[in-house]
Amino acid sequence: MTLSIARRRTAVLALSGILAVVPVLTLAPPAAPATCATEWGSLAKKKPGFTGKQIVNLRSGQHPCFDRLVVDINAAGPGKPGYRVRYVKQVSMDGSGDAVPLRGGARIQVIVRAPAYNDQGRLTYRPANRRELVDVSGYRTFRQVAWAGSFEGQTTIGLGVRARLPMRVFVLPRAGGGHRVVIDVAHRWTQ
Repeated sequence: MTLSIARRRTAVLALSGILAVVPVLTLAPPAAPATCATEWGSLAKKKPGFTGKQIVNLRSGQHPCFDRLVVDINAAGPGKPGYRVRYVKQVSMDGSGDAVPLRGGARIQVIVRAPAYNDQGRLTYRPANRRELVDVSGYRTFRQVAWAGSFEGQTTIGLGVRARLPMRVFVLPRAGGGHRVVIDVAHRWTQ
């Protein structure tokens, strides 16, 4: 009988030890949210240079701190693409100067120094809908991405955003050759 009481006490102590740990594990504070260090500013971003490489695609994505637009440029031709990205009152169509209507409280003119056509004048990027190049419905910052033309070796894209927010622009190599021009626009100003 003494042996079974000893076993019961051991079992109770073991169970008590396990139960004592459970509240500590379940009551641990939640992890702190990721900080969004977006001290990029809203002034114009530019990089000199032109390329004979052509634009072949546009795509977008959502991140915890910003929305992203990516311009894919193929591997044909020399050089790295330059760019000029800035907030404007109105984005104008290449060649004609007509206004490109954009949703949102602010407008960004994206000029990529690469054509969207080849040496024979054939389009290398043919959007299905020039007013909606990518679907940005449900994005926190982006409101619309629209075509503004490709003329004299450069391509212009209109980006409608919620408000004038910090942005950054950079060029990355593409797998298999070519480059990507990346435009990030923050969800808010860093506090």
